Amino acid sequence: MSNKKSNLDKEPNNTRLMRLELIFAPLLIFLPIVVSIFLIRDWFYRGFSKGISTYDGELFLAIIILVGNIVFDVLFLKSLISLNEK
Repeated sequence: MSNKKSNLDKEPNNTRLMRLELIFAPLLIFLPIVVSIFLIRDWFYRGFSKGISTYDGELFLAIIILVGNIVFDVLFLKSLISLNEK
């Protein structure tokens, strides 16, 4: 009896967490992409165009953010889709 009650008590929290993930999903997905695009643009205009090699670190950072975001967002979106289908 107590197991059923504890499972029922946890269910509203799961729906709240799911709603919270859905609300913050666009922020978690698009903000790192925007930041990496800004860094790549900054590197192109200041580093590549003017030939200043100190901006190469911005390019490296932007690529790390972009690739990491794409890799983890694919998994994140797959899990959100599978949970929504249930």
